[in-house]
This record gives sequence, C-alpha cells and structure tokens, in this order.
Amino acid sequence: MKKDGASRPRVHYDRLLNSVNIISENENFWTNIYYRTILPQRSSGLRTGISPGLDMPQTTISSPKTTPMQIREFLTSGHVAFTPSEERVVQILLNDYPGSGLTTAASLAKRAGVSDPTVNRLVVKLGFEGFPAFQASLLDEVEERLRSPLLMMGSNAPAASDSPMQAYVVSASAALLATRTTTPQSSFDRAVRMIMEARSVVLVGGRFSGFIAGILAGHLEQFRPGVTNLGLPKRADFDRLVDLGRRDVLICFDYRRYQRDVVDFISQAAAATVGVVLFTDRWQSPAAIHADVTLISPVEVQSPYDTMVPALAQTEALVAQIVALYGPRLRSRISRIEEVRRTNDVTESG
Repeated sequence: MKKDGASRPRVHYDRLLNSVNIISENENFWTNIYYRTILPQRSSGLRTGISPGLDMPQTTISSPKTTPMQIREFLTSGHVAFTPSEERVVQILLNDYPGSGLTTAASLAKRAGVSDPTVNRLVVKLGFEGFPAFQASLLDEVEERLRSPLLMMGSNAPAASDSPMQAYVVSASAALLATRTTTPQSSFDRAVRMIMEARSVVLVGGRFSGFIAGILAGHLEQFRPGVTNLGLPKRADFDRLVDLGRRDVLICFDYRRYQRDVVDFISQAAAATVGVVLFTDRWQSPAAIHADVTLISPVEVQSPYDTMVPALAQTEALVAQIVALYGPRLRSRISRIEEVRRTNDVTESG
C-alpha cells in the first residue's frame, strides 16, 4: 500500500486556504483533515463529528437547523441573541473561520476566555445537537468550497487590469465586502447602547486610525453631549483617566502595528472600570483583552500599507445603527445644532 498522500492530487488545496480565510502555519494539518477524515467519510457515507488529529470519528450526528454554508452568515445575521460570553466565542470563530471551530471545544473555550459549557450552549443555540455536529457542518463547508467548480473558475479568472491602482481598488472592495461577516450584529447593538447611554465618551486612535476616531467623534457630537476626541493620546492625556469610571465609555481604534500608548491608555481605562469599545483587525490589538465589545475589520489589500477603508465603513455603519435606533431622540439636538450653525454662518444654506 502506498503511503498516505503519495500519489493523490492536491485538489487545489491552496484555493481552500484562500476561500475560507484560513491562516495556518501547518499546511499538513489541513491536508490530513481532508484526506484522512472527509474523503473516507464521504466514501463510506458517514456523517460524523471530527476532532482534528484523531483518526476515528467521535460520534454520529444528525442535520442541524442551519445548513453548512450558512454558519458564518448566521453568526453575523442578528437572528440569535448572544450573551457576552457567547459573543467572545463568536468573535474567535469569525476571526479565524473555520479553523478555530475545527479544534476541540476546550481549546476554543480557552481562546475565548470562557468555560467549556459556554461553547456547548452556543452551538446548541445555533441549532446543533452538540459540538461534534457543529464541527461536522464546518467540515462540510470546507469540502464544498474545496471542490466548487465556480470557486476554481473564479480563482483562475484573469485580472481586469495590471494597474496597481486597479488592483488596489479590487482588493479594497473585497475587504469591504468581507467586513459584513467579521463581527456579529449583537456586538454592534451593544456598542451602540454603550455609546448612547454613557455619561461621557472619549475616543483615541493610532497614527492613521486616529483620523477615523475624529470622524466618528464628529458624528457623535451631533448625537449627544460629553464627547471628547483625543486622537493619538499624549502622556498629558492620561490625566483624564482620573475623571473616568464605569458610567463612561472609551472608543478606541488600534490596528497592526499596534501602538503602545494606545494600548496603555485602554488598559488603564479598563482598570478604572471604563467601558471599552475597540475597533481592530483580525489579529486583534493586545488591548482586546480589556474590551467589552470588539469590532473586527479586514486590513489586507494589494498594497504595502494596510487599508482603513473597511474600518471607516464599519464606523459609518455604527453611525447608521445609532440613527436607526435613536432617530427621534436625536432630531431635537441636531435641529438645535443646525440653528446655531445658521446663526453663525458656519455652513452654506440653500
């Protein structure tokens, strides 16, 4: 008998990595998953829950309420209300999808900083009988995307243009579209409540992301009083932490390469029981461990510099969410602001 994989085709394994956004240092891990579990199961007609690294299936499962290709979309749809602990698990799943779901339940719980039963409650809430069933559905999705003729045709499609500008726009558009499935709707809902119900709101950001903090601050100043934008925090700004507490909220933007002054400000604010809403990338700022809500956006594009386009769109989406939920309450304040601007010829009229 030939050794495992000695003469088997790769089945476009590299496209699997691209299509499901798996970031893995160990290519053999995924190759073994496919050749040693998925293909043998399909050949024998079995549907089982698999733990990576085990040669034998754990248990037989039945079909869940959600179909295999809907898991990621279902997590971000807003159709299910997650507890704060469950949200931590959802964020880990979305941040490394589907790889984080193909480890053990205990490993996933440890990464999310929650208990093992929390992971089990989450998958049951999603409509699965248990973690093995959830895992089997993820494997179905991996195989489906691996073998999809449409996906393979798309991967081989010629570039529309060799222009660096066009390549950047295409990649930025893809990153923007991917933003739809990087953060659960419940995280947006909680961020909105925190921001609008806080006594005061302070914003900080990095060298580039600080500009986005300024844009968000400009919107929030129209919606509510007590908004302060510090931009990139200076050492003198740390004095402001003395006046902040559990009734206040810090909104922060921190993307790779993460800035020590931003991380320090966030950690010290969290120590003072300030609520923290963090905008970051999929690798997550070191400050993520202090955040009450973490909003993830892609940054990778065809450029040596990361893009802020998805982060800006995510910020504007947050503004749209605030307007949708608090519209009547905002109308009076915005009307008064407009009157002040007209009186002082701040903006053109007509």
